[in-house]
Amino acid sequence: MSNYVTVYIANGQLDAEIVRGFLEASGIPAVVSQESVGKVFGMASGPLGEVNVLVPDDRSDEALDLLDTMENGELIDDQDAGDQNDEKTSPDEEEDQTDD
Repeated sequence: MSNYVTVYIANGQLDAEIVRGFLEASGIPAVVSQESVGKVFGMASGPLGEVNVLVPDDRSDEALDLLDTMENGELIDDQDAGDQNDEKTSPDEEEDQTDD
């Protein structure tokens, strides 16, 4: 097993699990690690609330690039990209068409 390195420090378990799931959905293995005292007391802020998201060392550059792209809002879902090219009818226009 390769060494794991921290690629993201989350504020709380929920934030960390979302990032972990995002990385795993992108094909990058990830785990979360939190100070046990923070976990026991349910801390979600401050040093005891920090949760590290770790990936294998050999995948860290890929993970950091992906997280940077995510944080900059540059990700586009393939389905969303196709939807942007389709003409959409507003809900009000759809209502008008069904009343005819």
